Amino acid sequence: VITAMSGVKEQADAQGEKVRKMKEAIKADPASHTKEELAKEVDELKRLKAELANEAPADIPPEIKEKYDLVRSVGEECIADAELLNLITKKPDSFVLYDGFEPSGRMHIAQGVFKAMNVNKCTRAGGTFIFWVADWFALMNDKMGGDLEKIKVVGEYLVEVWKATGMDMEKVKFVWSSDDIISKAVAYWTQALDIGRKTTLARVKKCCQIMGRLENKLTAAQILYPLMQCTDIFFLKADVCQLGVDQRKVNMLAREYCDTAGIKNKPIILSHHMLYGLKKGQEKMSKSDPDSAIFMEDTEEDVARKINNAYCPTTAEEAQDKPKDGVEAIDAGLESMHLTQDDLKNPCLDYVDNIIFSVPDQTFEAGGTPYKSFAAVKTDFLAGKLGEAALKEGLINAINKLLQPVRDHFATNDKAKAVLAQVMAWKRENLVPPSGLKRLVATDGSKPVHVVFAPAATAELTLGQLLTVQAQLNAATDDQEVVLWCADWGSFALNRCGGDQKVVASCYTQLVEALKALSPKLMERVKVMLQSEELLKNPSSYWISVINIGRKYPLQKVLAADNTEEGSEYAGQVIASLMHVADCLALNPATICCDPSGEGHAKLCCDYYAEAEITELKVPTVLTLNAIDTMLKPPHMLEGPANADDNIFCQDASMDVSRKMKRAFCEPSNVTHCPPLVLCDAAVLQQGETLTISRKEENGGDKTYTAIAELRSDFESGALHPGDLKPAVTKALDAFMQRIRDHVKGNDAAKKAETDIKNYLKKAAKDKKKK
Repeated sequence: VITAMSGVKEQADAQGEKVRKMKEAIKADPASHTKEELAKEVDELKRLKAELANEAPADIPPEIKEKYDLVRSVGEECIADAELLNLITKKPDSFVLYDGFEPSGRMHIAQGVFKAMNVNKCTRAGGTFIFWVADWFALMNDKMGGDLEKIKVVGEYLVEVWKATGMDMEKVKFVWSSDDIISKAVAYWTQALDIGRKTTLARVKKCCQIMGRLENKLTAAQILYPLMQCTDIFFLKADVCQLGVDQRKVNMLAREYCDTAGIKNKPIILSHHMLYGLKKGQEKMSKSDPDSAIFMEDTEEDVARKINNAYCPTTAEEAQDKPKDGVEAIDAGLESMHLTQDDLKNPCLDYVDNIIFSVPDQTFEAGGTPYKSFAAVKTDFLAGKLGEAALKEGLINAINKLLQPVRDHFATNDKAKAVLAQVMAWKRENLVPPSGLKRLVATDGSKPVHVVFAPAATAELTLGQLLTVQAQLNAATDDQEVVLWCADWGSFALNRCGGDQKVVASCYTQLVEALKALSPKLMERVKVMLQSEELLKNPSSYWISVINIGRKYPLQKVLAADNTEEGSEYAGQVIASLMHVADCLALNPATICCDPSGEGHAKLCCDYYAEAEITELKVPTVLTLNAIDTMLKPPHMLEGPANADDNIFCQDASMDVSRKMKRAFCEPSNVTHCPPLVLCDAAVLQQGETLTISRKEENGGDKTYTAIAELRSDFESGALHPGDLKPAVTKALDAFMQRIRDHVKGNDAAKKAETDIKNYLKKAAKDKKKK
């Protein structure tokens, strides 16, 4: 490790010199290197410096080296060795390791004996081992009839198995996910959303090995699972991820997230060996195939039958043909889960090596010979000195010897006996999960609901967006409850406002207060609902509904609803879309009112009723209204970088409105695209106001308009000139927006929101300039 770090220091010094020379060259000749070339070399220098930050000490005390060696022996791979040594040096008796398990089924021997021995090594070295008991995930999967209390009892049963196996519980903690995911929902789920907004979809797809799925056949829910597992690491404040090699990709995702999130101390990955399945070609054991592994509750007869039938070659067979070019890629779940080269792939030898010899000071007796090491067993077996029958007989005896304390514990310990009896009784009952739709209930159903989903949070709310929401709310019938749903966590997942949740909240405050300023009577009947506040009333049901929606929908269908350019997607976009459907279920609306850009998500909501065969709720009707476009230029003039003067924003002052309207496109007689006409219709005439044109008698004299049809007709015929239209619309529009300004001045919440947004925009502009 020390030698390796010495090499890294030399690399860092050389890289620093390279960057220095590049900067000098650019100063002398700006064309000598591009900004991209310099940025690439600077990033490499940062990487090397980060690696050096975790440099191991030059002189390692013997007691530290002993601790390090003990912990390191647990893993088939460690990322990174220097970081592990540095961690143990700095926190010799307080470093934290974690693994997780779902208390939903049987415990196989690797999870029982192998895990117990590994945990003991880690705690003996000074670490604290945290088990994340994924009982909430078992609940989500309807295990034990969807009864959380029964699932917890199954978890207690598994803990009793570990006790009997010899796991030292003094420095082991069991954290129940259902307790923390519900009681600490804000911390957990905002962490998950943060990882999602900073991680590309392509990167998350690489984690599909933990689910054993083809990348191109993923459901939307399978994008959530790696993000949640990644969240567990940070939520538990784990220093070391001590999981199997099959979890390596998602653990690497956690390290990569640290780079984007600016987290200095990355979780160390200590991946243990994955035991082969007992049948030929099984890269790992399977709980769904009872004969692929030895389970902790197996009888002596079970053990003998399984081992005697196990695949046990003495020579390597030819590898299975790999798919040819153009043939569908191999299922990621079937990729090799072993980091060391092993052409033999003999599960019996694997058991001897990783189960029998995982126990300290173990002797394995086979064919009348006592073996002290696995190497000696393998050598004799391959040489023919130890036959298959003798090897298997010795293995059967050794396994039964390891399992007997577990059998005895459940036969003699009153608590363990009671827990096992209860679990077995429930299994015989063939428990059925409760029927019905799992969802958050956000409305009482006393009135039909008309819902408008507010646009994703934006610090630059256009007048068009504001007027569109106003029109959508006005579309409700008199007998309906009107809801304006503000998806603040969905906006966070979409990385709106740079992921600043305070600014996101201010954006929705700005929208709501502007609506109150323009339509106070309308807003008296509108119920504004903030997504985060509503879902936190029952976070468990809400997130179960999100995941269930994701299970029903192929990933591609969810992406299609978002209209995102392929290859630019982030995982957060998938989460936000699934949350949108869950929001719809929570509201149980009679009508969803949206503009054409929202039709994809509205259809996603409505289609789910059929996909999930929902009978207790009625499919909502989708009412589509055209969005009000307040863009001040026609589409063909919008090429190039965006310009703040191309639109009217809700925060615009009078001078901004005046300046922008003077520059607004307004071609004589062109009513196909005439921004002043659109603005006049939406912000003046449809608000119940009139437009008065002031002009000399020879130019037609003063005229007052009350309807857009007559105004459009006069403009198209040439009776109304742009030079007369634009000043009149500017004056009326500014008077309309003055209502918003006056409201902000007299409302503390609106004033604070405006300040937060302006500060954010200034900072964003400054950061952009730096780049």
